Amino acid sequence: MSDSPLFFPAGLEKVFLAIYSISIPYIVGLMFLYFYVAHAKTETFLALSESSSFFMTWAIGYEMIAVLSILWFVKSAITFSIKASKNKTKQGFRRPV
Repeated sequence: MSDSPLFFPAGLEKVFLAIYSISIPYIVGLMFLYFYVAHAKTETFLALSESSSFFMTWAIGYEMIAVLSILWFVKSAITFSIKASKNKTKQGFRRPV
């Protein structure tokens, strides 16, 4: 199992990267439009999807992924800062020699 990568098959890495770059933001955009804008009503979503373009849906999904990535990065930075300050207080302040 470790010899064959699951998400990027050997020799087709660039093709799958392009597929994922297009499909994942589009799917996230569709989910956002369905659950948040259409309030999970199929009739409203279908009427909305007729008037929206592929690129607009992809851009919405791309922005959603970007916002979630930035929030995750900020959360990680805050967590790292808290852990570093706790370690510093446990060790005490040492004077450089």
